[in-house]
Amino acid sequence: MAVTVDDKTVAELRNLADRLRIDSIRATNASKSGHPTSCASMAEIMSCLFFRVMKYKLSEPRDKSSDRFILSKGHAAPILYSAWAEAGLFPVEDLMNLRKLDSDLEGHPTPRLNFVDVATGSLGQGLSVACGMAYVGKNYDKASYRTYCLIGDGESAEGSIWEALHFAGHYRLDNLCAIFDINRLGQSEPTSLQHNMEVYRKRLEAFGFHAIVVDGHDVEELCKAFDEASSTLGKPTAILAKTYKGYKFPTISDELDWHGKPLGAKADEVIQAIEQQMQPGTSTGAPHIAEPVNDAPDVNIDDVRLSAPPAYKMGEMVATRLAYGTALAKLAEHNPRVIALDGDTKNSTYSDKIKKVSAERYIECFIAEQNLVGVAIGAGCRGRTIPYVSTFAAFFTRAFDQLRMGAISQTNITCVGSHAGVSIGEDGPSQMALEDLAMFRAIPGSTVFYPSDAVSCERAAEIAGKTKGICFIRTSRPNTAVIYDNEQVFSAGKGHVVRSHDGDDLVIVGAGVTLHEALKASDMLMESGIKAAVIDPFTIKPIDHDLLVKEATRCHGRVLTVEDHYPEGGLGEAVASTLAEQRNVIVKILAVREVPRSGPPEVLLEHFGIGAKAIAEAAKKLVAL
Repeated sequence: MAVTVDDKTVAELRNLADRLRIDSIRATNASKSGHPTSCASMAEIMSCLFFRVMKYKLSEPRDKSSDRFILSKGHAAPILYSAWAEAGLFPVEDLMNLRKLDSDLEGHPTPRLNFVDVATGSLGQGLSVACGMAYVGKNYDKASYRTYCLIGDGESAEGSIWEALHFAGHYRLDNLCAIFDINRLGQSEPTSLQHNMEVYRKRLEAFGFHAIVVDGHDVEELCKAFDEASSTLGKPTAILAKTYKGYKFPTISDELDWHGKPLGAKADEVIQAIEQQMQPGTSTGAPHIAEPVNDAPDVNIDDVRLSAPPAYKMGEMVATRLAYGTALAKLAEHNPRVIALDGDTKNSTYSDKIKKVSAERYIECFIAEQNLVGVAIGAGCRGRTIPYVSTFAAFFTRAFDQLRMGAISQTNITCVGSHAGVSIGEDGPSQMALEDLAMFRAIPGSTVFYPSDAVSCERAAEIAGKTKGICFIRTSRPNTAVIYDNEQVFSAGKGHVVRSHDGDDLVIVGAGVTLHEALKASDMLMESGIKAAVIDPFTIKPIDHDLLVKEATRCHGRVLTVEDHYPEGGLGEAVASTLAEQRNVIVKILAVREVPRSGPPEVLLEHFGIGAKAIAEAAKKLVAL
């Protein structure tokens, strides 16, 4: 049952909303850029949330037991900063540093700020992150904290929002409250639904939400709606707030062509008009901020290791995708905060092996890869879990924007992509990841693993779990021979010479299936009197610069790379880049150079010039130079 909101609290919250408006105007005017009208439409929502509804520690904004808040419409950052300043986290005067080079109050929120969990601003991503936080709170932490996500009506057209709505409804995340700021206007024209609140309500109810339509500028209505949300069991809540862009801005409110523009010369006039509407005699300070219930458990995400070492026989044929599943189960046995997320490919990626350890630690995200990655990012926030996210490597391309924003968010997740390259065979080009190495290498701070056998794959999964940033493990569909002892030591950025002779004529660098093709080619070349060393890089980023330089020098400057990937951004370019400043070194790159087609894996490898015979022929030509 909703608690009655007394007149004094209503008056204080209204005045606080206006102070947030004024702060946003002044901050954007000082920076000569920003979105004051987008801030104005959500001022009452923010006032109610921060100064009545949410429970949090001002002394520790990311406290494990505090309520979570995600501003999905990140361009409204000034009012988020204002809320924390008015709460007392830092001086209100600091808002005048908005968007300055030496200030962390950036144009859109990032975790450079201690009160921001994830970067937002690429629209449509916040709700997925909030779902991950809420899922962890309900199912793993089993704690009292709630998650709030404020979404713009324009970004609600994004498919990632719809994916997240489905996820939240399916898992009955009743600790999640999605607030839609429906201010009618987009950047260049009105939104498609404008103020058709009934359509919004029906859509949210269809996704399994308890939907509440309110006047988003009525503090009392908002408070009652938030109270109702916190007492609704078995369903997530959506508060659909009808608002106006630039609310209380004379001649600007609900008008087009003011998106992303500071008020400039109009600022003083607008501030004066707002101040004249503020109720005198109310408190000038922030109302009491409720302390959270300290019931989120302490967890340890630093102790990541296999519960038992790899246990394979030399030469045993094991697919690296299967070895990943084995490693995931071992990691979960050792650390109860290891979780797995997948997009309905768990019996192909073998992420389902974690269910034998604990079925609760597997999260099915269905065929919705943007939400899959977003939920993982949210699940990893505040160090609550160690997320491993798997699907076919090709399908991570759908979620590249989430991964890009994840890097800005200082995210720690491991993505595992199986079914890479033409070696998957008959399924054909739509399923063949041939761009994934380039994509993950391009992400700032990423680590890209490409294990070539079961032993190295288990160790890659272990290392990734304790490596900061976004990690990617590329696994293969075909069975490949175990080439490493179970005791072999692996490290990110350290490769291995898996074949060498005295007086080698060249060095071949392969990874995954092509490493095994390179070893076959080395045998063929020996019959022709050509000695070829073979290197397994283990990680493509960082790549082992010192090892490559040493072997290239020893092998007369002749380097041949071979990869089951397009040439752009893959293994060959990584090797060529690290050897670019070495004198008298030639790097020849073998890669898939056209859109492939269906066929048996062995046939496809040779047809596209990356099988053993093609490698041997390329090596002969390179040695003859």
